[in-house]
Amino acid sequence: MLLNFFTSYAMRRTGAAAVTMAAASVIIFAFIHLIPGDPTYVLLGDGATPEQAEALSKKMGLDRPIVVQYFTWAVNVLQGDLGKSLFFQAPVLEIIADGAETSLLLAGITMVWVVLIGIPIGMLSATRQGTAVDQTASGLAMLFASVPTFWVGLYLILIFAAWLGWLPSSGYPSIFEEDGLYNLRYLLLPSLALAAPNAALILRLTRASMLDVARQDYVRTARAKGIRPWQVTTRHIFRNALLAVVAAFGFTLAGLISEAVVTETVFSLPGIGRLVVQSILRRDYPVIQGVILIIVMLYLTINLGVDLINRYLDPRVELE
Repeated sequence: MLLNFFTSYAMRRTGAAAVTMAAASVIIFAFIHLIPGDPTYVLLGDGATPEQAEALSKKMGLDRPIVVQYFTWAVNVLQGDLGKSLFFQAPVLEIIADGAETSLLLAGITMVWVVLIGIPIGMLSATRQGTAVDQTASGLAMLFASVPTFWVGLYLILIFAAWLGWLPSSGYPSIFEEDGLYNLRYLLLPSLALAAPNAALILRLTRASMLDVARQDYVRTARAKGIRPWQVTTRHIFRNALLAVVAAFGFTLAGLISEAVVTETVFSLPGIGRLVVQSILRRDYPVIQGVILIIVMLYLTINLGVDLINRYLDPRVELE
């Protein structure tokens, strides 16, 4: 029965996601083509004649009505073809795949930092409410939550790369190249820069959620029964506080994609974020459309995963 429930829910959510994707594809395509500038002049240079630009535009299919261009693109997307880059003259999927390793590893390492920093310190702050530890943790969380990511990144480069020389300041050779996993050191500073505001958010949310749960009647009952304090904290308070934290993790992971645009630019990382910036400057429509479409898919997938995890953590949660 439980399996049927989840299957039915998954089918409903998949249908809703399909409608959302269809609407998003229309919006993405329309807005991308409203960006000022002509990609033909970007490719040919400022010295191109109108005749050359017109010939190239016709060759790339940019002279056709926008509705025809959209449906041609949409049909190809349904077949797994995101088109061909106007600038690189290569399939969009291949170009995205080249930057996916950097972005995925950066997001993964960042989430590790967020978990290792945000949750333990948030728990400590909640259990030491009102003490110097709590006030210090809350103050630092407020500070890092309000500081721009690029500012944190620049100071990390200055301290750990320029002054101490412990870590590289830019670039990223693949882990599949020479030195293998040792190349992950190139992602430590950018991941810390990305993790700073997100860990601060998780820290504050963990603290607030635990303090809210600690006021519940069942927690007071558990303490009155003589259950050890650490068991009350871990089994009763922290587990129930996880519902809000897990939801925040979902939005944090999805938000890393947009935040990575600035970080990858600061640290000169060959990732998806930097690819988006370069593609916008080049008016490379197929690449921009493909990247944004994949980001929307990731958002929908993450939201579904968060809902299912919350249902597992608390069976009382109704999935409608």
